[in-house]
Amino acid sequence: MNGTIRVGNLFGIPFYIHPSWFLVLGLVAWSYSSGLAAQFPWLSGGLTLTLGLMTALLLFASVVAHELGHSFVAIRQGIDVKSITLFIFGGLASLEKESETPGEAFWVAIAGPLVSLLLCGVFTVIGVTTAATGAAAAILGVLASVNLALALFNLIPGLPLDGGNILKAAVWKVTGNPYKGVAFASRVGQVFGWVAIASGLIPLLFFGSFANFWNLLIGFFLLQNAGNSAQFARVQEKFTGLTAADAVTLNSPIVSADLSLREFADQRILNNQDWRRFLVTDESGKLVGAINIDDLRIIPTTQWSETPVRELMKPIAQTTTVTSDQPLLEVVQLLEQQKLSALPVIRDNGVLVGILEKTAIIQLLQNPTQPNPV
Repeated sequence: MNGTIRVGNLFGIPFYIHPSWFLVLGLVAWSYSSGLAAQFPWLSGGLTLTLGLMTALLLFASVVAHELGHSFVAIRQGIDVKSITLFIFGGLASLEKESETPGEAFWVAIAGPLVSLLLCGVFTVIGVTTAATGAAAAILGVLASVNLALALFNLIPGLPLDGGNILKAAVWKVTGNPYKGVAFASRVGQVFGWVAIASGLIPLLFFGSFANFWNLLIGFFLLQNAGNSAQFARVQEKFTGLTAADAVTLNSPIVSADLSLREFADQRILNNQDWRRFLVTDESGKLVGAINIDDLRIIPTTQWSETPVRELMKPIAQTTTVTSDQPLLEVVQLLEQQKLSALPVIRDNGVLVGILEKTAIIQLLQNPTQPNPV
């Protein structure tokens, strides 16, 4: 992940930290150590600094627990958790895919705030039952209140916050369309973003106060991420109903395995094809391999007439093909995961349909009313 540092695994989930987190950790530790020093002046400077750092680490551990709540529910639904990342605004659990139903999406979203509320209750009960006093009571109070604030803040009904995902699930349930849920929750998230920016700018512009400067940063964070979510939802909605066959390139680079290299070279020149790689099919039209133009150099031109294409072709793994009826959104995700620019498209019986390129998908999104015939 860009700009992040991998520090290990948490329950098998890759765990990353953004460099900004260390700055926030230091500021939080310094803030709480200063508060403890002012509240309990008889404590030594070294002890207050240690207690401040411990409090900051426990707070960030609470953020990690919050993200683990999302992650464990997602895993129970069969969704892979790609990573958990700590950054300046908290934490983020990156999921492989969305939940399949609005009910499942709701439980993934609500799990994090429920964990934070549970931690708030645990720290409160510890403080009450142990009759903690002094610095211990102050630290337990901070941990309880911050976890409560973390839960309530994340329940704001706007993306990318957990409350936004809950709202998305609700709209999805009512409309039956997950993308309408994302679009609506994104707009609400943008509204809260503008409110947060206003609450930070007004004191700054009229009174010269930086008291709400953090609101300004949060507002920009909400605006950017809510806008990205809305844009992504619009793209996903355009993919609805489209399959891999709809994005197959017309006149795909296909050659018969029984064709001689001379015939192959002549046809390529006559058809003015600029492809460097061709898919190879057998007599029944099934995909059997691929051949690169540069491979022709291996065979002397004097032998091209008696050398069939099948002798130079290389096999293609089945994992690098997609079926013609596969949803186009799944194909796009496969291209991104495997960092590919194109994939062969085959029918269920193995017959080759053609090649699917990223550029063709972009063109199809721009003009979705005219899918390629197959």
